[in-house]
Amino acid sequence: MTQDVTGAVARYARRFHATVGDGHHVASPLGAWLLLALCASANDGATSDGSASNAATSDGGTSDALTDVLGMDAKAAAETAAILLDQPHPLAPSAAATWHRPGADTDRLRHWYSSLPAQARTGPLPEQALLDAWVREHSLGLIEEFPLNVTPDVVLVLAGVLATRVSWEDPFDVAPGSALGPQSPWAGRLSHVLSSPSAGHVTFIATTETVGDVIVHAADAGSGTAGLSVVSVAAAPEVPYGDVLAVAHEIAPAVRHWASARRVSLFDLPVGETALWSIREDREPTRALDGREERHRALLPCWAADGNHDLSDPSLGFPLAARVLAPLLGHPDLAFEARQSAVARYGRYGFEAAAATGFAAAESEPADGVVRTADLRFGHPYAVVAIATDIEFRAGAGPVRGPWHGLPVFSGWVSRPDDVPDDEAAPAPDA
Repeated sequence: MTQDVTGAVARYARRFHATVGDGHHVASPLGAWLLLALCASANDGATSDGSASNAATSDGGTSDALTDVLGMDAKAAAETAAILLDQPHPLAPSAAATWHRPGADTDRLRHWYSSLPAQARTGPLPEQALLDAWVREHSLGLIEEFPLNVTPDVVLVLAGVLATRVSWEDPFDVAPGSALGPQSPWAGRLSHVLSSPSAGHVTFIATTETVGDVIVHAADAGSGTAGLSVVSVAAAPEVPYGDVLAVAHEIAPAVRHWASARRVSLFDLPVGETALWSIREDREPTRALDGREERHRALLPCWAADGNHDLSDPSLGFPLAARVLAPLLGHPDLAFEARQSAVARYGRYGFEAAAATGFAAAESEPADGVVRTADLRFGHPYAVVAIATDIEFRAGAGPVRGPWHGLPVFSGWVSRPDDVPDDEAAPAPDA
């Protein structure tokens, strides 16, 4: 499974970054892929009683299109997403949730909920402040707000978060910024850059079929069976960014075992400088059996990036998600919005990053009809009761009431009204 999904996500990443462009940014294509894969299970054509649904609710063409976007069979992608979410990585915790507008739940929606990973939260749609709090909690505090503003016409929201905060097993050393070399536009701007330590990091030069020679560096965090490697790959400055990202996704999963045949020996390269490296040759003691020792040192900057990415491009698959989910809610068609917020920081002692992906399906623009509106006028004495609410929405269990739920905490009878204070009488800023 790992190999299949790695290739599928790498292909999806190329689509994702193509829509973002070559500006400074960070993103999690995996975060978007996981959310889209969860939607694939809604296209299995089953009703709540397990019987086959009609053609309008099970669209083979949509399934084929999802398979194309996801890079693997849509059903297998949904199963893979469930495994990944139910078995989160210790250093890259994840969370997923699906919420519906109260009154919008149907038998088919509940059936789909039952097929989602056990760790996925489901239930009525919380207010915006609670969505923001959910993102902050699961992003390790790195992302403050949910990536979408949920409006009253939204009937379903899907959300996913991936986050990490790690320390390097072997921290970087520091070198002058000028060590980046005279061909670097950053050398004159940076006072200091990171320098890989003498041991513990992976550094090499490799040749590739698509972008020529590249330089590679990897720093590791974690120990035992669970770890996180952050791999940096650079090609010649004129190589398109999409091609470099594609090669990076090819190298990164096997960076410690990258085929020696594709690594380039320093003794096969001329001494001197290029935009990617500086090679010098000295006479000094070495333990190499053939008397020819190769040493690599990576020099790279600290960096921080963020991004707020629109995921509505058809190549990313979310129009298909809206098409798949519409029948579950009893709608022939749904408008949608999908976005991802992401942040990352890379430094001498560690790495932290988070991405929150949101998908909101909304009722389409309504047709003209007769609308009757009532102003409810509390213009004479009336009763007031303050009730405590205490409900937790648990995956697979629905709403669970706590001991405080429904208790009347305060009550009163209003028969002597006050005017709105002058300092509160102005229209609200967003009115």
